[in-house]
Amino acid sequence: MPNPCTAENRDDAELIRSNRSFYESLWAEAKLIGPERFNTWPLLRGLAASAAQRLEVAPGLRPRLPLHGTCFVDLSHAALQRLHEQGADAVHGMIGALPCRDSRFDLVCAFDILEHVADDNSALAELARVARPGATLLLSVPLHPQAWTAFDDFVGHCRRYEPAQIVERLARHGFSIEHSAVYGMQPASSRLLDLGQWYLTHQRERAMWWYNRVFMPLGLRFQKTLQWRAGLGDTHGVDELLLRCRWS
Repeated sequence: MPNPCTAENRDDAELIRSNRSFYESLWAEAKLIGPERFNTWPLLRGLAASAAQRLEVAPGLRPRLPLHGTCFVDLSHAALQRLHEQGADAVHGMIGALPCRDSRFDLVCAFDILEHVADDNSALAELARVARPGATLLLSVPLHPQAWTAFDDFVGHCRRYEPAQIVERLARHGFSIEHSAVYGMQPASSRLLDLGQWYLTHQRERAMWWYNRVFMPLGLRFQKTLQWRAGLGDTHGVDELLLRCRWS
């Protein structure tokens, strides 16, 4: 297993290059999928309806908040173009320097992004800056450094979090975890993961075709139901968590 601490030392410019290399290609060939198609929607629908000002950071073409009435910030020009075509309010930017005024949002959503950022403390400080007092933060993070795989490297992850580490990082910036849901899962087969990574590296066009037309629809069809549980909950064997936090 590679040492994730090596990835922690990469600068933002390198991370931007690696993430653009993977995600710009992914979003250029993908279709936008609405938030109601994901298993996160039953948990987020009520929160979104009650929030007058909403922000989602780095949604790509998989937004989890409603397209209308949400401000989206993303690094990918391909994703921004598709979001604009659907009438969404989407602007170019990064989580570490959000193009938004202070204390603007009642609901802030940042899925699958914090682990990509070299300076996650600065990213959390930005999320806190744009949140109103009492705002809700929805955040997903991968857990357990010992679960690191080559895929984490491939998609540009800097780290996986120890459970106590993410609690401490959030608390440092005024966020407390109110609820969590088991969100991700470890790949059932490392060989399947290796095969997928090989195709993404050597036959990307074919891999993207299969991902967008076969694997993504199947994944949506067989999503597991998510349920909130109090606090962090039991994290043993959990690959990824969805966290619902309060900012004060």
